[in-house]
Amino acid sequence: MTRINSNQINQQRFTDKVVLVTGAGGGIGRAVALRFAAEGAQVAVNDVKDEMVGAVVTEIFAAGGRALAVPADVSDRQAVDAMFTQVEAEFGYVDVLYNNAGLIDTTRHFLEGDEPWWDRIISVNLKSVFLCSHRAAGVMARRRKGVIISTSSGGATRSHRGNVAYDATKGGIEAMTRAMALDLAPYSVRVNGVVPGFINTYGLTEDQLREREKTVPLGRYGVPEDMTGAALFLASDDAAYITGQFISVDGGVLVQQRSANVDTFPVEGFPQIEAELA
Repeated sequence: MTRINSNQINQQRFTDKVVLVTGAGGGIGRAVALRFAAEGAQVAVNDVKDEMVGAVVTEIFAAGGRALAVPADVSDRQAVDAMFTQVEAEFGYVDVLYNNAGLIDTTRHFLEGDEPWWDRIISVNLKSVFLCSHRAAGVMARRRKGVIISTSSGGATRSHRGNVAYDATKGGIEAMTRAMALDLAPYSVRVNGVVPGFINTYGLTEDQLREREKTVPLGRYGVPEDMTGAALFLASDDAAYITGQFISVDGGVLVQQRSANVDTFPVEGFPQIEAELA
């Protein structure tokens, strides 16, 4: 369900720009990588799985674009350093970093959580943003230009049942984005983010999609391509005076006051714990 057509794309907007997209093997990351390439950028495509990265690079090549496969675990400092070194050797400096890597299959009730579960989600979803941003920002600051964009979630400001660790990482990303924006502004480096709503990246059935989109004021679920306009706007010169901000791309979900009639982790799925009576 791609809703982006060639008439909507300015092919020259990112010519000669180098963009690194993490978590680009599928979903939102893939869509953003393809859109940057379509608008002239040289795109470094990252994900943890080689075959997923290779497939996206092949798509970009087939469309006449330039891309580089950089599979790496972005929660590991040495892997991140090696990734940036590879991108810089091939393309030169990174002009735009898009932090999209993250775990989304994280549902677990708080009472059933444990330290390994917490540590893994924090590492992949939050530490990776620090590592990649820190590596990119050092060079961007010296060059006095650059853009860092991260994917957040409605869970940063609201709450999902059964997603304490996930929501904590997204809240951390938003706090980190605001703080980085202040620290990097004197060096002309901008830091912003996007907040996806119900974007279908989960392979849900049509019945599941129909049920969940009942919560969306615009009346439909989103597709990964819906995210690309906001991401590329924030990376472009049109957003030259915007930093420390987030754009929600959610069909109106976060502005509504009504209670959601659909929950991905209903109370019926909570652990059954017998009360102890004093």
